[in-house]
Amino acid sequence: MEKICWENSSYEDSDVVIIGIPDESQSHAIREGTSQAPGQIRKISNIMDSYKRDGTTSLGYPVDGISKNVFDYGNITRQQIPETIDKFISDFKIPISIGGDHSVSRLLIKQLAQKSKISLVYFDAHPDFITSTKNYYGSVFGDVLPYIDGTTSIQIGTRTPEKEEIKNLKECQIAVITPFDIAEKGISEITRQVLEKIGDNVYVSFDMDCIDPAHAPGVSVPVPYGISSLDAIFLLKKIAKNGIIGMDIVEVCPPYDVKDRTSHLASRMIGEMVSSLK
Repeated sequence: MEKICWENSSYEDSDVVIIGIPDESQSHAIREGTSQAPGQIRKISNIMDSYKRDGTTSLGYPVDGISKNVFDYGNITRQQIPETIDKFISDFKIPISIGGDHSVSRLLIKQLAQKSKISLVYFDAHPDFITSTKNYYGSVFGDVLPYIDGTTSIQIGTRTPEKEEIKNLKECQIAVITPFDIAEKGISEITRQVLEKIGDNVYVSFDMDCIDPAHAPGVSVPVPYGISSLDAIFLLKKIAKNGIIGMDIVEVCPPYDVKDRTSHLASRMIGEMVSSLK
């Protein structure tokens, strides 16, 4: 299995651990293939973010460099999530997970919220707030309500809610930032609002369909007029600098990608997040 290349990294010395969760068993999407994402994101990262000269390989880093030690742990199954996250918690590692469909986030969040509720930053074109049905990729936000602090959680990029989801968002008073809000106020003001809203125990769940399909075409449920890749990464870096306990990137769908643009973007997002961690 291919892994993302990080220089001089081992599990024991790492601060951040990458894990792949190649599972789409709870997806109802017409587009299939998100289980291929962990392998493809790693492959494209190694091809596009490294440079070979005179028999040696040089990695392409974020502008800020990376001060944290990063280790690619490899892939795990959905069933292995609880024990794996428990291991990372006990070893003081920050997990960055690559899905898979968005339903894997429920298990990650549940495990990370054992001691205290999480401040959830949920990037997604869809609220995933169906509560009439449980345990699938469209009910994630509803499923994790017992594990998050709704007053410090926020949805970003939302633009295609179902009627039931609009009702749930209003009843639970969940803050929502749409692409229209970003267009009107600008990313700097939106970032200020997000950092003011979130708490200390922050987890980021990032569905790649949050980003406009022009920038990220290879997703399972694309929706027009999403946020730009630059705005997304700018905001992610500021959140990371403020401190996070973990992150997942989900719903990359390689069979529908265009020249691996979405997989490459996902790999760069991981690097930029790591470079900004405090």
